[in-house]
Amino acid sequence: MVTMSELTYINAPDGVAPATQYTHVVTGTGRLVAVSGQLALDEQGTLVGEGDAAAQAQQVFENLRRCLAAAGAGFDDVIKLTYFVTDVAHMPAIRAARDAHLDPARLPAASAVQVAALMGPAFLMEIEALAMVPETRPTDS
Repeated sequence: MVTMSELTYINAPDGVAPATQYTHVVTGTGRLVAVSGQLALDEQGTLVGEGDAAAQAQQVFENLRRCLAAAGAGFDDVIKLTYFVTDVAHMPAIRAARDAHLDPARLPAASAVQVAALMGPAFLMEIEALAMVPETRPTDS
């Protein structure tokens, strides 16, 4: 169990070890931030990376970053990610984008769901996030 930034990361000692990289449970105190599922759309609403899971994942994480920032949060505050993918074969690309944005020693709880389709046939993934923002940050006065 590691505690940082008012978040506690727990893997159940008598449970099955996470098969891939995530944490079983993340707890914390503060303000909950829920970020709706993000798609691989740029600022103009244009699809980024048609047919390219890595490019779409990178754009989705950039969109998550922007949404978190708008709520006064960052990736260090993320406690849960939910991945909706049209093919689980996209998970390595998603994990690579995630690892570029999140501390691998503090990975959030996560769920991955393969779906038949998303909002359009060119979208390969949609990712939503939950974050816990401390009531007061160390830099607050």
